[in-house]
Amino acid sequence: MTTTVTYENWSEISDQFSIEDKTKGAKSVLEWAYNSYPEDQIVYASSFGAEAIVLIDLIQQVKPDAHIVFLDTGLHFPETYEVINKIEERFPSLKIERKLPKLTLDEQREQYGSALWKREPNQCCNIRKVIPLRETLTAKQAWISGLRREQSPIRANTQFLNKDDKFQNIKICPLIHWTWDEVWAYIKEKDLPYNTLHDQNYPSIGCFPCTQPVTADGDSRAGRWAGSGKTECGLHTS
Repeated sequence: MTTTVTYENWSEISDQFSIEDKTKGAKSVLEWAYNSYPEDQIVYASSFGAEAIVLIDLIQQVKPDAHIVFLDTGLHFPETYEVINKIEERFPSLKIERKLPKLTLDEQREQYGSALWKREPNQCCNIRKVIPLRETLTAKQAWISGLRREQSPIRANTQFLNKDDKFQNIKICPLIHWTWDEVWAYIKEKDLPYNTLHDQNYPSIGCFPCTQPVTADGDSRAGRWAGSGKTECGLHTS
């Protein structure tokens, strides 16, 4: 199966991948993606959370020099930068780009006031994540994401291949059928480096002002923008 998915015909092959293998279809989807799209037309936008570590390991098996972009907001935890460094050491052939917003934090403060993430978190996410990703994806036909269906109700209907109206391309989500336990079993089996905040009840890790640990029975997204009603940064919403 090597037919290239376009923005128009994505649904024709989205359901043709088998989930009966060890990776629940993830590796097959990645093999198809990197065989179908030119090297300069596909990128993995990575958060370097637990799912990302699994995806990176699978990607390097398929495309050792794959292009990975990290949206460096300037507000990430030190532990996040530490795991990126460890991944670069583990997989030196990967091309990891740290994409910065056009506005520095000082410039953002001058234009919008201090701690914009407290007053207008959607605006802050737009400046520091959505716009930088849009700049990255402008010339791309497809991008890869680590979304899983069980993460939240908003993500429950995610397919392997998704028409992305926001960025006008195809969003590829190889891990949709994986559970949280399966993610961790893979990390442990492969002895992969991971963000140590996961050991402190942080299932989902974003910028430090907007991320908190969650209780044992909490939703995996419950620690993001806690108390605000906001659960998404805007990369995966219309």
